[in-house]
Amino acid sequence: MNRLKILALLPFAALLSGCDFVVLSPSGDIAAQQRDLVVISTVLMLLIIVPVMTLTALFAWRYRSSNTTARYEPEWHHSTKLELVIWSAPLLIIICLGALTWMGTHLLDPFRPLQRIAAGRPVDPNVKPLTVDVVALDWKWLFIYPEQGIATVNEVAAPVDRPIDFHITASSVMNSFYIPALAGQIYAMPGMDSQLHAVINKAGTYKGFSANYSGAGFSSMRFTFKGLSDKDFDGWIAGVKAGGGALEKSDYLALERPSLNEPVRRYASVDKDLYRAIVNMCVEPGKMCVSDMMAVDEKGGLGLAGIRNTLPLAYDKYARRGAVFGAEPSYVAALCSPDAPRGQETVVNRLSRNVTPLPGSGVTPPLFTSANTSSTSFLLGLRRKSES
Repeated sequence: MNRLKILALLPFAALLSGCDFVVLSPSGDIAAQQRDLVVISTVLMLLIIVPVMTLTALFAWRYRSSNTTARYEPEWHHSTKLELVIWSAPLLIIICLGALTWMGTHLLDPFRPLQRIAAGRPVDPNVKPLTVDVVALDWKWLFIYPEQGIATVNEVAAPVDRPIDFHITASSVMNSFYIPALAGQIYAMPGMDSQLHAVINKAGTYKGFSANYSGAGFSSMRFTFKGLSDKDFDGWIAGVKAGGGALEKSDYLALERPSLNEPVRRYASVDKDLYRAIVNMCVEPGKMCVSDMMAVDEKGGLGLAGIRNTLPLAYDKYARRGAVFGAEPSYVAALCSPDAPRGQETVVNRLSRNVTPLPGSGVTPPLFTSANTSSTSFLLGLRRKSES
């Protein structure tokens, strides 16, 4: 009896614990639609679960050994009516769940631009979405506002009722970008540009964090999301710019190194090419961008020259075990310096002779000469094509 009393008090204990059921009471329209999908799906499943659990307890009680008045029919083996009920009810619920999930999956696709900012409020075509580039670092979050030219660490803000276009990537390991009050979690992966379209409908300060374990500092990988009025958001932008400080590529390389419990940082200016370089994994000077490498591969590759075109890493973030030159960590060097002026790109890996007797099909052999040799028109064409 005492155990039953304790069990009965558990729901009240949950209420007194101060838990914030933000998933069931979100402040963004996308999160609200996801909440509705969860609630409706749960109710549909309970239509089967509750009767089954109730009948299980009822049958156990009704046909207990001490109940001698219970009806006993050992020869009974089939009922068409019962079979129809037993199979049709779950089948109908599965059909409803399937249709609901299919529609929700497409309508709430994170890559899908918003069609509304709230129920009955379509998106104003004259309002430009706010673009925010998100980078998951070890173990902190970097937010870049390309249009405003600023960047922050562990703090992000957006105006109320204005669509937000998040572009999400990671520096080293996979993480998960999640603001429960705004929208569902989206994975942040190195070398990939994920997207999330969302909107915040209520002003306030909300919690954000990583929902995917990523190492020792995972538990402290949290940030603050601020929903502000248009006036307050403009003031927040002005405050960031007034704080001074710049985030260049060299500063980013220092920032991305693993650290714990980082405070909020603000940068009044940011390298315009930084996010593109992060996604293409070529922030380090002289490192080949993924887009350039794909363009080279599309043309057939560089044969043996590509094997020799490696440089040692400063530290082992991109370590490649079992490299062609031994266990030493290495990475592919850029054929053209990404910061060099047009027409003055320099071949990073220079050989005294051509070791590529069998280049890729249809590929002009690259020139490997002495220092200050400009790259061939082939390399320039690849670079222009990869950036177009």
